[in-house]
Amino acid sequence: VQQISGMLMELFQRARLEKPGQVDPRATEFTLSLLAAMYDRSGTGYIKTRSAAAALIALSGDTLLAKYRAFFQFYAVPDGKAALITRGALRSLLTDLNQIPAIVGESCTLSCVEIATHSCFHGVLNSAIVEEKFLSWLRSEPAVLLWLPTCYRLSATEMVSHQARCR
Repeated sequence: VQQISGMLMELFQRARLEKPGQVDPRATEFTLSLLAAMYDRSGTGYIKTRSAAAALIALSGDTLLAKYRAFFQFYAVPDGKAALITRGALRSLLTDLNQIPAIVGESCTLSCVEIATHSCFHGVLNSAIVEEKFLSWLRSEPAVLLWLPTCYRLSATEMVSHQARCR
């Protein structure tokens, strides 16, 4: 938690420089509190860095494709010239990501994660998949992660302005 707190302080300090007046002074505190509620419910003071990174990526303002690629980079394992994501790594990613909707009472059961993992690896004979297969599966908007593109679309529409007047 202390390491993550330090990283968050640096992250929000940089954000304040890039966007003055748009970052709450308590952003580090709020974000750390959210991460602890999601990943340290028993109060051990330990949060996996990879889990925290997954949540920060998911909640970032980046494009869906950039988020999907970042998930792959954090959860894939090197295999010679390429990186691959294993079934276990995908389960871990999905479990980590599902802590986000769970914090607001929209949890997914473990069977949802298993069904999603099975659907991603459907027809795959190997124990791991390449990035393109992973991205293709995510673009199909699997039910277990449907909240992610939905939230992205909602946040993207906040910036839309229309030149029409309403009565």
